[in-house]
Amino acid sequence: MRKRGGSEVIRITGARQGLADDVRGRQRRYIISMTVRTLSVIAAAVLWNVERHVAVVALALGILLPYVAVVIANAGRESTPSLPSTFVPAPVRPALASDTAPEGQGEGPSSGRN
Repeated sequence: MRKRGGSEVIRITGARQGLADDVRGRQRRYIISMTVRTLSVIAAAVLWNVERHVAVVALALGILLPYVAVVIANAGRESTPSLPSTFVPAPVRPALASDTAPEGQGEGPSSGRN
């Protein structure tokens, strides 16, 4: 369907990713970060009596990662591409110029002709 009156046309290569694909990607990133968090908490529990300083780092990672994962998941969609590379100006159609009025027009009763 063609929209009339628009002055700019969007190139399909500059279109954003679909909403379903964007949500799916954010869900995938969240699941991956939560898996890393779970593994770090398990590593902290296993290493607590063996390597305490490694266990503390793993526990800190397990505590901080949920916040980072939520911020990344809720970051929203990617920004729109820059205007010059995305938009193509619509073709300009020249208007028909009318230099003189057709014969018989423009002469009223006050022109002196009867």
